[in-house]
Amino acid sequence: MVATALLDPYNRTVRDLRISITDRCNFRCTYCMPEEGMKWLPRDELLTYEELTRVARICVERFGFESIRITGGEPTVRAHLPVLIRHLAELGVDLAMTTNGATLSHQAAELARSGLRRINISCDSLRPDRFAAITCRDALGAVLAGIDASLAAGLDPVKVNCVVVRGLNDDEILDFAAFGRAKGVELRFIEWMPLDGGGQWNMGQVVPATEIVAAIDAEWPLVAPGGGGVRDSAPAESYTYADGAGRVGVIASVTRPFCESCDRIRVTAEGQLRNCLFSVRETDLRGILRGGGTDDDLASAIEAEVGRKWAGHSIGQVHFTRPARSMSQIGG
Repeated sequence: MVATALLDPYNRTVRDLRISITDRCNFRCTYCMPEEGMKWLPRDELLTYEELTRVARICVERFGFESIRITGGEPTVRAHLPVLIRHLAELGVDLAMTTNGATLSHQAAELARSGLRRINISCDSLRPDRFAAITCRDALGAVLAGIDASLAAGLDPVKVNCVVVRGLNDDEILDFAAFGRAKGVELRFIEWMPLDGGGQWNMGQVVPATEIVAAIDAEWPLVAPGGGGVRDSAPAESYTYADGAGRVGVIASVTRPFCESCDRIRVTAEGQLRNCLFSVRETDLRGILRGGGTDDDLASAIEAEVGRKWAGHSIGQVHFTRPARSMSQIGG
């Protein structure tokens, strides 16, 4: 079967699938979920690895998807993860994962052998006491060991995601940049988005990407992407250090949205298809999967949901509607 490009109403080609495999997490990051009171999905409501692979196969074979990213919650807490990695790797796409990295010291090598190509590791402070305050876990050492293990396993690239929040960790921007330069990993500084479990987000705590870039550029001069701000469909704007010491990226989801180039859709852990991270509606793929639906039925449902994809999320505008789910329940 020849793949047909999947176009949304704004003529954007959708070719990137984000798959959440669990809503559970071994951290309790304050900007993501409340420390207590989370109600986890019953395990029988999660899509099985076979169901996830079936959805992914349809996206690749029917619609020519080129990349798949595994997310959570925290994906490494789900049992037998290498099994899923092997199934998805057989599809021949660019296979990546986002993780908090806490267990990678003993998982990275097997994940790489199973077919994982690249990895993003979340880390929001390099100070042990602050890291523990943000995550409610004393695990900075484990995360740093996970970064080292990922590099040793040959995952390439290894990127470190840092959500920057005013008054929380914005004084560590240069520390993180120095860490990335020394370690040989690309830091991705992310503007805090209104997807926290406690609903405490406010615009005043958003550190604009321009401020982050300016701070780094003053210390280590940067070369703009494309020599002048040209970007592709990737969410990050990636800058090169002028002295050749690698790259650094910013994701300006709030102050400089990149919706016009978005090529992503998401499937939640229980099989709800979302055409945008901030979508306020979903399409139930699990019902089709478990109700005897054919591959044609699944493909039609995916195509119909992409056909409802909007122009952009409108954060900061009066008509913005915050999704009912938090980031950990959607998948990054």
